[in-house]
Amino acid sequence: MKEAKIKAVIADDELLARKFIRRILKQDAEIEIVGECSNGKEAVAMIRKQQPDVVFLDIQMPEMDGFKVLETLGLDHLPEIVFTTAYESYAIRAFELHAVDYLLKPFDQVRFKAAVKHVKERIHSQHVEDGRLQIGTLLESIKAQPAYLDRVVIKANGRISFLNTREIDWIEADDKYVHLHTREGSRMVRQTLSTMETQLDPKKFVRIHRSAIVNVEQIKELQPLFSGEHSVHLENGTKLTLSRNYKDKLFGILGKPL
Repeated sequence: MKEAKIKAVIADDELLARKFIRRILKQDAEIEIVGECSNGKEAVAMIRKQQPDVVFLDIQMPEMDGFKVLETLGLDHLPEIVFTTAYESYAIRAFELHAVDYLLKPFDQVRFKAAVKHVKERIHSQHVEDGRLQIGTLLESIKAQPAYLDRVVIKANGRISFLNTREIDWIEADDKYVHLHTREGSRMVRQTLSTMETQLDPKKFVRIHRSAIVNVEQIKELQPLFSGEHSVHLENGTKLTLSRNYKDKLFGILGKPL
């Protein structure tokens, strides 16, 4: 009797990522792609409808993130999960701690096929319940994490280091990366500025421009400019621009000038 194929769903808001995963999975005769989706709500509906054996699940998606997707589905009905993420954060440490499969973007075919091999082994060995238990403990640990980051995980030159957020003077956007500026220099992390903003304490870090976030404790003075903008002078001598769109948020923390 011919063995049934492993049914897979791809959930990722990045079109190129979906194409990459789809191309590799189509080369595998044991796997059948039964659906693709680009946001969390679609993922929940697709998984409920198709009942896949495995889901390649992006963490950062519109509507609902990957963790919320799992919570919504409930542990009793989870397929095998392979997390995909572009960002180094506390979640990566949690994945490794709980032995959960994850792929850090950009990943290559070798790394992806290794994850698929592990999924097949678990499915064929009937250890799906073990995977659900690991996912359950992962979600509990994520919930127990502080609401905002105390430190940032940085991967560079084959090493992983940690930077305390209190050491950051300001953060600069650079497409899908950010530069974390400190007294010792600048560190780069694969993270969008908007995502970084949600992970930092809004009482300590404030967005002052579409391309900059500042540590409010490092602000030395503000100087009015034309058109309602201000020049922000930091303790280290850096000068940034406070745009009109973000002025109220900063003054809400610092207090309005008398």
